[in-house]
Amino acid sequence: MHHDPLLPPAVARALEEYGALLAEHGLTWGEPPLDYVRMMTFLRFPKEAERMFVTPGADLAAAFRDVLGETLPDGLVALRVTPHGHRFDPGTVHAVVAARPVEATLVVDSSRDAATVVTVDGRPYEIAARGALLVDIRSDSEVTVDGAPVDLSPLRRHALPSRLRLRAGFPCRWSVTSEGGQGWYPEGAPHRRDYHGRPFFHGDDLVLDVPAEILTVQVTRGMEYDWAETTVVPEPWGETLVELTPERIYDAAARGWYGADLHVHLNWAGDLVAPPAAAALMQHGEDLHVLNLVAGNVSGERVYDREALQHWAGRDLPWSDAGHIARMGVEYRNDLFGHVHAFGVTTPPMRYHTGFGGEADWPPNGAACGEMREAGAGAVLGYAHPFHRSIATPEDIIAEGRRNCSARAVVVDAALGLVDGMELLHFSDIEGTVEVYRRLIGAGNRLTALAGTDSMLSFTRQETVSSPPGWERVYARLDGPLTAEAYAKAVRRGRTFATTGPWLELSVDGHQIGDTLNLSPGDRVTVRARAIGPEVERVEIRTADGVLAEGGGGELTAALTVTVPTYLVAVASGGGHRRSLHRQVYAHTSPIYLDVAGRHVARGEDVRWCLRWLVLLEELVRGQARLEGEGQLRDHLDLIVKARAVYRSRL
Repeated sequence: MHHDPLLPPAVARALEEYGALLAEHGLTWGEPPLDYVRMMTFLRFPKEAERMFVTPGADLAAAFRDVLGETLPDGLVALRVTPHGHRFDPGTVHAVVAARPVEATLVVDSSRDAATVVTVDGRPYEIAARGALLVDIRSDSEVTVDGAPVDLSPLRRHALPSRLRLRAGFPCRWSVTSEGGQGWYPEGAPHRRDYHGRPFFHGDDLVLDVPAEILTVQVTRGMEYDWAETTVVPEPWGETLVELTPERIYDAAARGWYGADLHVHLNWAGDLVAPPAAAALMQHGEDLHVLNLVAGNVSGERVYDREALQHWAGRDLPWSDAGHIARMGVEYRNDLFGHVHAFGVTTPPMRYHTGFGGEADWPPNGAACGEMREAGAGAVLGYAHPFHRSIATPEDIIAEGRRNCSARAVVVDAALGLVDGMELLHFSDIEGTVEVYRRLIGAGNRLTALAGTDSMLSFTRQETVSSPPGWERVYARLDGPLTAEAYAKAVRRGRTFATTGPWLELSVDGHQIGDTLNLSPGDRVTVRARAIGPEVERVEIRTADGVLAEGGGGELTAALTVTVPTYLVAVASGGGHRRSLHRQVYAHTSPIYLDVAGRHVARGEDVRWCLRWLVLLEELVRGQARLEGEGQLRDHLDLIVKARAVYRSRL
């Protein structure tokens, strides 16, 4: 399956094993709680997806059918079974230019009051009254309803063949579509779709078979470039050259800034097995300066890509060059207290997860962070996808103790200096995460603004996770050439901003993001913020007390008379945009700190907010955590006590 002679033997064996899991179990690779994932590939997050969180034992296929809209998403077809017969709905009809079957996922929707037997390629499925079924088919499959054949011929139509050659002059992300949004890909390229449902692949000087019909060709190269687009009708039976180059919007590296995606999975279940070469192609095609491929588990003991981490820990991956660094990292996972990713580890950690498969929620996240620090003295640790909903109070964080991977322990680990930052940008809610971040830095914690997409290269279509790495980035300002060590140092110093695409600057009297100004009461400073990007609709300058100045996209200047310690951050935002592979456009800087008379910001309201959070966290630990004995409980409580003392000292 993966016979790349450059692959280390242990990594090659792991990929072969993943292939066997995929062949045996399909999309879930045998991870039991992932049964719903094959439905998630066709739903939008979070509204539709959240409606799929059903109770154990529920009919997942029926729940999936119930949240589908009227228009079937690409790749999904429907068989409507009625009391009087059946009707096949092919959704988007696929053109074909070669004698290959079309693959699709079939949802069977029964409106009958009695059970029905549907047979797919000789295998019978009994569907309960008004039930549903989800099953993979091909256009040459044999499907019957109570023995009556289903005509699958509407799945495809034949088109005259042609060939397209795509050339930009450097690696890019391409999208080629025909009528109905059908995607076309080079031979052997995974059929990936991004957040907008747009097909994409990476490379340069590529050849692909296409129909001799109107085609839309688009090309970009990550967030520093705009989209270029053209329409072409290739000649039948011939080859048509399309030369198309995306226009650059800004050049971060020329300014000394380098963008990273700190949270990407090479393999994490999914519909294909992703070798390291896939990450190389995508990193260069996105012009992503820094890529952190994290080893992590799904729901059990198996840690995916552990072998790659063991082989390459502390070393740049083979495709790294002067402008692109790739490293193997870690996602430490506990679903009750939160997930933490590590960039720059030099040795594999002692442990990768707690609390799965009935195991104890021990040791505390803080202890695991300490172990990962020891696995790389220069490692950067950050809480991943911290929150998934709007948050107004600490009670919203605890949220009935659901094991939903919220970063409930960050209030402890931030106070004790055990983590460097948290993802402000991730696949889920932005506003709730940013609200908590501002509370934490307002309470005196020096946390860096980070970003991580949680893209999974082993998924070709699942909204955010199948989008290419780097659709969100954390840019860091370096003092010299790009290295993993220099990047990690810049992050630890707080010299960052996180973005879905816009470039964002902030300065205070010439001081830059991550700096601290030592002022006296009554000092006056001038603050400047600037955003670059066609998607920006609004720019804000904020202090610990709220909005200092706001305006449309572009540059913003404000004066501030400082009386108490505070911080300054800049924010750029906008609505949905084709450059953004998120529901909205957003960028947020790390702070510039304004100390006054030697005192650091510790806003009383924010400190008390965090103290209330600690009270609720202790209740959660006592009531919800799976712990074995008083010793494990004491380990959690000891860290909470230490954090409480830190916050009280700031009042």
